Amino acid sequence: MEISSSTGSADAPLRGEALMPELFAAAGAGVYAVDARGLVIACNPWAERLLGYEPGTLLGVDAHQALHPHTGHPTIGDAGSLPAQRSVLEDVALGKRASGDRAVLLRADGRPLEVWWAAAPLPEHAGHGEGAVVVFHDASAQRARDGRRADRYAHSETMREQAEYDLSETTWLGELTLAMVSTLDADEALRRLVRLLVPRLADTAVIHTARGSALERTAWAHHSPGILPHAPGDGAGLPETPAHADALRRVMAGAGPQIVDAPAEPGADLLSVVDAVDVLVVPLRLRAVTFGALTLVRAAASPPFNEADQATAEEVARRAALGLDNTRLHAAQADIAATLQRALLTELPDVPGLELAAHYQAAQQTAEIGGDWYDAFGLGGGDTALVVGDVTGHDIQAASRMSELRNMLRALAVDRPEESPGPILRRLDVAQAHLTPGESATAIFARLGPDDAGARELTWSVAGHPPPLLITADGAASYLTGGHALLLGASPTTPRPTARALLPAGATLLLYTDGLIESRSQDVDTGMTRLRRHAATHRDLPPHQLCARLAGDLGDPRDDITLIAARLPARRGENEGP
Repeated sequence: MEISSSTGSADAPLRGEALMPELFAAAGAGVYAVDARGLVIACNPWAERLLGYEPGTLLGVDAHQALHPHTGHPTIGDAGSLPAQRSVLEDVALGKRASGDRAVLLRADGRPLEVWWAAAPLPEHAGHGEGAVVVFHDASAQRARDGRRADRYAHSETMREQAEYDLSETTWLGELTLAMVSTLDADEALRRLVRLLVPRLADTAVIHTARGSALERTAWAHHSPGILPHAPGDGAGLPETPAHADALRRVMAGAGPQIVDAPAEPGADLLSVVDAVDVLVVPLRLRAVTFGALTLVRAAASPPFNEADQATAEEVARRAALGLDNTRLHAAQADIAATLQRALLTELPDVPGLELAAHYQAAQQTAEIGGDWYDAFGLGGGDTALVVGDVTGHDIQAASRMSELRNMLRALAVDRPEESPGPILRRLDVAQAHLTPGESATAIFARLGPDDAGARELTWSVAGHPPPLLITADGAASYLTGGHALLLGASPTTPRPTARALLPAGATLLLYTDGLIESRSQDVDTGMTRLRRHAATHRDLPPHQLCARLAGDLGDPRDDITLIAARLPARRGENEGP
């Protein structure tokens, strides 16, 4: 049947049943009804418009054959992209309503139309048997929006995963850098590095470094413990395959990353032991200087190296080369600093009847020049001056001030050889305040008189410095606590005291800087107690050995350490056998 609409009276608005045809025509949704044979018996204009039918041409059409994809239709099966759909009469056969949001109707031109739909049985009194009425909406726009939303979500998930990966990669590279820069021991830094590379980047990581003209295997790691030796000295026992050795030579000669063929037959070489399948050799190179090579190995269970893996390996190698370069520069600077420091120190004089020794140990963890110094020189009348000082700071300026103070103190002492240590230090303090105001330093100036029956008179003055230590031949060790005053630069016009003591035959006098007794983990009192006991224990060592022993056993390696020792000869007959 065909549905017609009525405009009604222009004067009276439509109401009730009279309004239904107008609503049916303008509902915005397609509506059609089929009889028991599946033929369309009614439809609204929206159904005709959405399905592409001319007005009135949809009536009498077999809905299942024309509107629903079914087996045998050209859009169904292997040649098409639409699944077959059941007849709507099957969906409402039991007298129940049915609906769906993933259905497809075919337009008059055969193109599919995605729809939301609902169906209900025809009322029995309609007289068309067990038919159905179907209401459907065009869902293609909504599906397109849903598709775009899904694409955006998938893209955002991809971007999030990529960001998480990039963050993880950056964090890991930061850990590698930290492992390299947190130690100045190059070999230890490389051992830390390979442990971080396995198993994240490779199953096995090996680093060779240039040692002169030779290439030495320095660090290695494998994902399974016990496969490779642990001790650094044992790693050279596994030879390289010819292909690996050639790749290492090419890299050291300036070539870029190398892909190495895995051993064809198992052997006793390094690559065979680690079951190598994929081998990548990357140069440790910075500013045209090749420090060595990084070899990464993957076994059969791991995927082969791809371009991203190679890019990561090259970045790791670049950072490792930067760390090695920094270590090399630091070592060179430290060597220059220590050489310059020693050049500023004094060669000890040869004093008859007095055994002199000095020891200077530069800080091991810094390339800075320290302000420690020692000095010894002769004065008139057979006296000998002994000096130890420490200028504030660890730089070229500190070394320069140290040299100035040393030379000024020498000049002041030689100018008035009869003057006591206290007045000499006061004149030094005044001169320093005039030439370099605001600077500070500590020092101890001691004067040993001539030999008097094996003994010598000692006079000294201390400017904010640790006290001298006296070790007698019988093993008694004590600090000489007199003659103390403020450090140089604190109060230049204040008189400075001079203390006196008689040193017995066989005694050893020790002057030193605070690096011997003070550190971050030890206070001064504890350090002084340890020094006194240690010096008494090793009193029989020759002075140069005693100084080296004390510096090695007690000194803080993070600070400069300076000692000077003067030993008086023992009385005739002492320490002699029967």
